[in-house]
Amino acid sequence: MTTSAESSVVVCERRQLTVNRGVAALVDGRAVALFVFPDGSVAAIDNIDPCSGASVMSRGIVGELDGVPTVASPMFKQRFDLRSGRCLDVESVSVAVHAAKVVDGMVHLVVAGSSVGSSV
Repeated sequence: MTTSAESSVVVCERRQLTVNRGVAALVDGRAVALFVFPDGSVAAIDNIDPCSGASVMSRGIVGELDGVPTVASPMFKQRFDLRSGRCLDVESVSVAVHAAKVVDGMVHLVVAGSSVGSSV
């Protein structure tokens, strides 16, 4: 991982990610789950399942509900909106969302609350 001029972290090459499958990464000391969609866009959330405490969100089932990209935790199957982090099944639960985008074939990420930067 390297830090770019944009204050983001270069996590990996986009081609290393599989569409509709998650991958875990340790970014600025935080476990995150990265997802890439058929249109090439990427999403990133904390890898810790807030319902079980397990670091498993990257292994979740990627899907869509009414046009909203989701991931279902492999532990208890709660679904999370990959754009907002809101749990669609338990109103009081959410997961942190991190700014992510692809620049020149590389996945750039800014971890929420990180010292790395504040925008991608």
